[in-house]
Amino acid sequence: MPGSNALLSVDGLSKSFPGVRALHDVHFEAHAGEIQALMGENGAGKSTLIKLLTGVFPPDAGAIRLGGTTIQPTSPRRAEALGISAVHQEISLIPHLSIADNIMLGRQPRRFGLIDQRAVRAKARQALARLALDLDVTRSVAALPTALQQMVAIARALAVDARVLILDEPTSSLDEAETLRLFDVMRKLKAQGLAILFVTHFLDQVYAVSDRITVLRNGCLVGQYASSALPRLELVQAMLGVKLGAPDKPALGSPAGLEGEASAEDVVLAARGLERRGVIGPINLALRAGEVVGLAGLLGSGRSETARMLFGIEPADRGELTVDRRGLKVKTPQHAIRAGLAYCPEDRKVDGIVPNLSVRENLILALQASQGALRVLPRDEQDRLVQHYITALSIKTPSPETPIKLLSGGNQQKVLLARWMVTQPRVMLLDEPTRGVDIGAKLEIEKLVKSLSERGVATLLISSELEEIARNCTRVVVLRDRKQQGELAGESVTPASIVQAIAQRQEASPDAREDL
Repeated sequence: MPGSNALLSVDGLSKSFPGVRALHDVHFEAHAGEIQALMGENGAGKSTLIKLLTGVFPPDAGAIRLGGTTIQPTSPRRAEALGISAVHQEISLIPHLSIADNIMLGRQPRRFGLIDQRAVRAKARQALARLALDLDVTRSVAALPTALQQMVAIARALAVDARVLILDEPTSSLDEAETLRLFDVMRKLKAQGLAILFVTHFLDQVYAVSDRITVLRNGCLVGQYASSALPRLELVQAMLGVKLGAPDKPALGSPAGLEGEASAEDVVLAARGLERRGVIGPINLALRAGEVVGLAGLLGSGRSETARMLFGIEPADRGELTVDRRGLKVKTPQHAIRAGLAYCPEDRKVDGIVPNLSVRENLILALQASQGALRVLPRDEQDRLVQHYITALSIKTPSPETPIKLLSGGNQQKVLLARWMVTQPRVMLLDEPTRGVDIGAKLEIEKLVKSLSERGVATLLISSELEEIARNCTRVVVLRDRKQQGELAGESVTPASIVQAIAQRQEASPDAREDL
């Protein structure tokens, strides 16, 4: 909307880092008295845009205007002084300090060279009053529930007379009631004339509270839309970069996934009402021997959280889990491994490989852990197993003793798969197994997934690439906003149907609010 009376406008903003173009020629506007959702998948450029607006990084090109005046925020403190404040996903408060001290930290009024505590408390109360909160500002922040800590963080952002408020994933750790309370606060601030940028991955929340939606993809602006004029399907298409035309409504089945054929003796893993409150669920899932089941959804939908719950990293606090028809309480990864589960995490560099250990040491890690520290696997057995899997999986390494950090991403990933294959698992949980690898390695890893299926291993495949899900899976469980939407099977497993299923609204009860 060039030429409009925007409070905040960005014109041609670009930013690159070594080997990465994070943001390219982005234009957008935010208006006073407006809540604007900022949407995009991993690598879309949302975090970079926020960091440019708040002075963490300088832009390589482009201009930022506030109230029609070009500004150059050189630090978060400078951005706040100009009128742009941000509240980040990880609440950055000091737990042992009081509410008042957290709100006014670094900007305390002084009297005779000393901090004026009475004025500090008064200004903190004024900031909280903008949120319609009446708290004892002398209380320690550590004594507050997460939702109130989030409100204190927002009050801190407002205490500098902010005109633009950026809320980065503010609902990620809030329950439904706390989220609705936050939305009430956002509407109050909107009525006071603030421009609010709301970063979230939850589609229903976007339509519940935002006036406009800005979509980024691969560092570029896809578009700005009025929320009321952008159907959910078109939003998902814009975020993922797919165009479907006008396909039929997908055959989205019940989320139960435990009846009929799936209840036969070949079911290896079954989850019934499995959930971790505030994180994911409830999940109903059945994995048969030799079956590859996909888990699909947008970033933040709960894909990785589901795998981590099944593997006991973030254990379920409700529901039932059975493996080979035996009930299990998987409270730790050790419980999961003993039950025959294996897990390849999304980020192999952080959660997968041990970079300074050799290929051999990385490959036998899970098998050795399952035997215990006192039963060391003989070296000749280690060498035999490692050489077998290096050959079978075509792992390219100068030697089994080469540090794994020197291997390519695709070969590192194959070592991680071999780590679990050597344990002879019943269930394999694969979270983005082909992320960050070249096309050749991707095809080889997909062949490995097929070979696991042929050996009777039940596989749960998580991928953000819908074509990969459609190529490799006979069924797909669809997640949205940390809840299970339903299931696709057979000929319904296509990229187009998955996109539709992600966007499809579940039927609401008659008295449900239309905007939720």
